[in-house]
Amino acid sequence: MKISKIERAKRWWAKRSSQTYIDYIRSKGVQIGDHCRIVNPRLFDIDLQRAHLITIGNNVTFNQYNCLVCHDGVAQLFRQKFHDYLPSNGHITIGNNVQFGQHATVLKGVTIGDNCFIGFGATVTHDIPANSIAVGTPAKVICTIDEYYERRKTEALQESFEFARGIVSRYHRRPVPEDFTESFVWFVDGKDIDKYPKIPIKYQLGQAYDNYKANHVAKFSSFDEFLKAAGIE
Repeated sequence: MKISKIERAKRWWAKRSSQTYIDYIRSKGVQIGDHCRIVNPRLFDIDLQRAHLITIGNNVTFNQYNCLVCHDGVAQLFRQKFHDYLPSNGHITIGNNVQFGQHATVLKGVTIGDNCFIGFGATVTHDIPANSIAVGTPAKVICTIDEYYERRKTEALQESFEFARGIVSRYHRRPVPEDFTESFVWFVDGKDIDKYPKIPIKYQLGQAYDNYKANHVAKFSSFDEFLKAAGIE
């Protein structure tokens, strides 16, 4: 379907922010829930010619160069080879709390369950069950979200140590707390958040902020103890 110049201009203007574009695609028929985000609407492609076939839950984040396609282009090939035309349409259903890496594509006929992560460059051609990590082309489930969460508890700490040591080796200085806009979890207790105003803790935690503030006990008693564990005196 050809898009008019006026509609093309409206679509371009709607892409100025995540919320304005979400409002726009919702007005076109996409069912999309609350607390969703499109990291860069100008680098996001969604099949609005079939907007009524797309259902998106709550707390879904789309990354740069994500694509949702409710059809395929083979009809044009059929038209040339067989002198016949066969239409192509299929739903896309995305559950709650689904996050996409960059360059991920979801094709027609796919349902992605709740609490899933779709990795960088994945092409989702078949259903992905809830609570899954899926990567590759075609996308395949490699583990459950619970398994990945447990693994990340160890990996994330070691990565934070490497991040701290990298500051020393690259910038030739001792790290300071505000360097750790993500790794603050290791040295900031929930009750101590106000002591670190230069770290965007509330922004980073989002919906986890209240629970963190009420319950989080950091692994290290201070920033200096964290650095010491990283091998930095």
